[in-house]
Amino acid sequence: MRFSIVITTYNRLSLLKRAIATSLNQTVPCEVVVVDDCSSDGTQEYVTQRVAELTRQGDNRLIYHRNEQNLGHSESVNAGVYRATGDWIKGLDDDDYLALNCIEEMSRAIALRPQAVICSCRAAQVTEQEELLFITEKVGPGKAFYIPQEDIHHGMLLEAVPFGTPVQVAFRRDAFLRSGGWDSTLDANFDDIDSWVKITQFGDAIFINSCLAYRTVWTGSYNQKFSLKTRLDTHIIIKKRIYALVNQKYRSTIPSLQNIEEYLKLHWSLVALKQGKVFKAAQLSKGSTFSLMAWRLLLQRFKHENQVNFLLYPHYSTFKYSSQILLDTADYQWSCERLALLRKYIKLRWGLVAFKKGSKKQALILFSSACLSLLCWQLLFLCLFPRIVKNNITFIQEIHPNKILVLKLAKFLNDTAEQSLSNIRELQIYLKIRLIQMALESHNWLKAFQLSLPMSFSWATWRLLFKIRRLQRANNQQPIVRKLILIDVPESEG
Repeated sequence: MRFSIVITTYNRLSLLKRAIATSLNQTVPCEVVVVDDCSSDGTQEYVTQRVAELTRQGDNRLIYHRNEQNLGHSESVNAGVYRATGDWIKGLDDDDYLALNCIEEMSRAIALRPQAVICSCRAAQVTEQEELLFITEKVGPGKAFYIPQEDIHHGMLLEAVPFGTPVQVAFRRDAFLRSGGWDSTLDANFDDIDSWVKITQFGDAIFINSCLAYRTVWTGSYNQKFSLKTRLDTHIIIKKRIYALVNQKYRSTIPSLQNIEEYLKLHWSLVALKQGKVFKAAQLSKGSTFSLMAWRLLLQRFKHENQVNFLLYPHYSTFKYSSQILLDTADYQWSCERLALLRKYIKLRWGLVAFKKGSKKQALILFSSACLSLLCWQLLFLCLFPRIVKNNITFIQEIHPNKILVLKLAKFLNDTAEQSLSNIRELQIYLKIRLIQMALESHNWLKAFQLSLPMSFSWATWRLLFKIRRLQRANNQQPIVRKLILIDVPESEG
């Protein structure tokens, strides 16, 4: 597999130098094609000189092409891809730049899914001075995952598959050529999205949940020059093209084109309102404000945008796994002893984390009820220095009979301890809720009542129950697209 990076440029030499540098310095060497759309700022002189310097050093990776006339962004992309020789193309505008391991990480993920024709990653948005504004959200499971071809257009139609801007995307060259390239009639106005729609007819899509690219945000970017009405009309055209490609198995469930158009009118009217253009918003939303389906699709979009923060609540899986380990017996006395021991251990462990982070007052509060427990210190020692007592179960049993199970749980918690200091109470409440559930399932009403009596008057308990219920309902919903893990996130990153 060979990569070519295609850089399109027009009169931004100072930024182009950065784009070329990050492309040539990739950890995996690749071809770099610079397409100059008739710049007049010395771009031609600089790049040709750079090509000559590298050639003298025996490096022929940098290729320069200058359009005979100003063709625009879309045609410049096409010209660069036609001249590239790599199997895969990584597009790059002159004002954007790449992480030095971008091509390496993409190559690694693509090698695990040869059927893929497009690959996207997270990107950081930065100012002209390279100050970080924000990083695009994680969009699926694991460090890298793929979406089967038959699911892609359905997901794009409902905006659950966000490929992103060109700086985030790489594509297979043969699929690009088969698709016909970028449509110059859409120049800088959904021309990239239109290309992703066409390319994904020929294979799967890969998403990498690592930030591998940097996009410069300009106050007066080119696509802002289009009127909101023009952008709305083009957006409708793109949705119609996607609609025609949705797999047959989804045809009975997708909304009608009319409903999608009404939703897009709502969306762009909100954009107008955000810009303070009240009259324009009223014009764009004409007729759509009375469409229940349009509002439903709009709310669904907001749900997808916030789904990462909602569904990947980092402590729920910890709580669920904790209960499975701690409550693996119907012996409530043992379970309560384990819970009491675990509470002290958690406070001791999080107390050390607080001290490490400089929160000395919080550390003292956490230490106060746990530092006198010899069992907790022994447990902490076993978790922090596992090699010293590796597989020495006899030694652990002699210390305390419940510590075998608690040790297993503590090792799991150690990896998540530094994520937050505020969820100790939630973990304790959740474990006690699981004890109550066990008692009810075994018809031990008295024990359930004893355990629940002090908790039922706690607002924190009810708040956690509602949160868990929301998560369970969200997890039980049918996903819009199948997202299949290629590379899982290591435990230390989870």
